[in-house]
Amino acid sequence: MEQDRVKSTALRSRICGAEDAAALISDGMSLGCGGFTPSGAPKAVSRALAQRAAEAHGRGEPFSVRLFTGASSSPALDGALARENAISFRMPYNGDAQLRGRINAGETAYVDAHLSRVAPWVRAGFFGEIDVAIIEAAAIREDGGIVPTLSIGNNKTWLDMAKTVIIEVNSHHSAAIEGMHDIWGGDTLPGSALPIRRVDDRIGETVLRVDPAKVRAVVLTNEPDLNASFRETDDGARQIAGHLMEFFRHETARGRLPQTLPPLQSGVGNVANAVMAAFSEGPFENLVAYTEVIQDGMLAMLRSGKMRAVSGAAFSVSVDEAKRLNADMEFLRKHIVLRQQEVSNNPEVVRRLGCIAMNTMIEADIYGNVNSTRVMGSRVQNGIGGSGDFARSALLSIFMAPSMAKAGSISAIVPMVSHVDHINQDVQIMVTEQGLADLRGLSARQRARAIIANCAHPDYQPMLLDYLNRAESGQYGGDTPHLLGEALSWHQRFVETGSMRF
Repeated sequence: MEQDRVKSTALRSRICGAEDAAALISDGMSLGCGGFTPSGAPKAVSRALAQRAAEAHGRGEPFSVRLFTGASSSPALDGALARENAISFRMPYNGDAQLRGRINAGETAYVDAHLSRVAPWVRAGFFGEIDVAIIEAAAIREDGGIVPTLSIGNNKTWLDMAKTVIIEVNSHHSAAIEGMHDIWGGDTLPGSALPIRRVDDRIGETVLRVDPAKVRAVVLTNEPDLNASFRETDDGARQIAGHLMEFFRHETARGRLPQTLPPLQSGVGNVANAVMAAFSEGPFENLVAYTEVIQDGMLAMLRSGKMRAVSGAAFSVSVDEAKRLNADMEFLRKHIVLRQQEVSNNPEVVRRLGCIAMNTMIEADIYGNVNSTRVMGSRVQNGIGGSGDFARSALLSIFMAPSMAKAGSISAIVPMVSHVDHINQDVQIMVTEQGLADLRGLSARQRARAIIANCAHPDYQPMLLDYLNRAESGQYGGDTPHLLGEALSWHQRFVETGSMRF
């Protein structure tokens, strides 16, 4: 029975329906919710809350909440509330199309933040109080210990800070997940050091703790995460992965990287999964990952023996992979450590371990500055997420993308990015399906020529070279030559005509 997942006698007495739990939340409250990708996000209570918002709006009454999570969340949380225009403030990341529209329309205030910073900033009181925490659990032990599901995110902080706590106990998840988590109870403020020397080091408890008096509702559910279906890997993604494999072979052959490679970090999406698939087929053995999201490719390598250990903040898997997780949980628990995100994304640990960071981008300019969040400089796509946590502190920071978008009407390589998330000093390697540019040790002008020659699509290379040549020979010149009257003209042309081409 689902009630058997709640072993604590005190908390079993708080079992109620989702509607009763949602009734604890009032207009204007600040919610700290589980979720780092759809993994671990509340489902039943958030849907009931969206229904409350719809009913209030139907009566002409205001109803919205301030929503804090780990990263992106589930359609049952972001999507359901956004459809009812019930989110007045959102932090720190969003992946829902409906909410994206609200944010870009100015209807929802959005704070895009480095994921490792969220918990310390909330604890410092930068964003006010957290009224209600809503988290998902696989079980509640007799001693009150809360067993998380497929992510931890910022749940420890929400439980510590919230005045009221609601727990969804989701029996869809295998009880064998207990023991996979590692929850640090110490400090991540400046000057403190996390005692992690290896990817699989454990430094905390396997369960979350909360004052039982704060738990006002326990809701029983049994439903899977609403995982996205990844597109089948295309030729461009496979070519990007191939260029990266060739680079790693080159670096290990010359002794600049060890044969086992340093710990890997990989972002989300089809390109990232293609890179992991290439590692599965490549020559590298005994790999490890210190990352935030654990995707299909890493799980495949654990099963094949190519990878021996993974540390992350959450699973972000395909629908097919999600069906395998419960069956494989006993095995996966031996090789995976799930941490709260201020630990999984902690720059101090990333620097100590010497990670290789591999993240995707929207666009890059010829000098290596990267825009990973804003389309045409204005419309947020998702957010910076954890890419900045890793990129600045990594041994190697790699950014990758197809060289063109929108059937060739947009070039991913432009004279000047329309928005900067990662400055050129934090970008060592850039990859598109056209090739790989190794930017280490290059001056700004050298970087520009390497990026144009190796990463730009041939349709746009002449335009980029023409811009660079004229900028270099222009009156102002300088270390990083630009024609300020033209630097963003490509974006303006797209806005006006639908294409960056002349």
